[in-house]
Amino acid sequence: MQQSGAAGSHGCALCPLLGVLFFQGIYIVLSLEIKADAHVRGYVGENIKLKCTFKSTSSVTDKLTIDWTYRPPSSSRTESIFHYQSFQYPTTAGTFRDRISWVGDVYKGDASISISNPTIKDNGTFSCAVKNPPDVHHNIPVTELTVTERGFGTMLSSVALLSILVFIPSAVVVVLLLVRMGRKSAGLKKRSRSGYKKSSIEVSDDTDQEEENDCMAKLCVRCAECLVQEGDGIEQPLLTHREHPERGVSCAANVTLGDLDWLDPKP
Repeated sequence: MQQSGAAGSHGCALCPLLGVLFFQGIYIVLSLEIKADAHVRGYVGENIKLKCTFKSTSSVTDKLTIDWTYRPPSSSRTESIFHYQSFQYPTTAGTFRDRISWVGDVYKGDASISISNPTIKDNGTFSCAVKNPPDVHHNIPVTELTVTERGFGTMLSSVALLSILVFIPSAVVVVLLLVRMGRKSAGLKKRSRSGYKKSSIEVSDDTDQEEENDCMAKLCVRCAECLVQEGDGIEQPLLTHREHPERGVSCAANVTLGDLDWLDPKP
């Protein structure tokens, strides 16, 4: 009787240790965490990404497996559409034949896939299951996919966004250029009406030109006077001066037959 009691007490002493191991075992089993979007919306003909991520306490090895399954609406039948174990194995039969692509990276905890050329028939529930022994996970997340036709309102919003990003900035630049040109033109007209005040440099240039014209005019007059005094037979002065609107003052010769006789008298 004493031996049985001792054995019973010894067994009870192991209960806490077994309990600890049991709870640790549960923690190990549930240490793999998987997350996926609960709802995904897509449009016909446009690639859709089904995102799935995981976190594992163990390093990724060649034993890691990923399985994606599909279940149509109002149906209990599931269909395997993708499998991964060191390599990618998309389905080669069924509804998603040659339309599933791997876009994940197991070393970054990414188990996502992509569906090309989706149709309304692809609506349904998708499941992402990941196992990385010794870590496993039994609560598999699911994603509800809804595929619809892109409506006129959606296309209109895309056009509006394109207009905002491209056409409006271009229009603003054109308007600013036109305003600048208009102000410049108005300034020129105002100067022409009210009289343009020349700068100090322009005034200095005009003064120098006037002084030069004065000197040239005086020189021409002096030469003409000398010729008139020495040549009585000259009908008109040999040199005269006249003003040119652009080139200023210049001398010109007025030669007559009498002038030629006086300049070259015969013996």
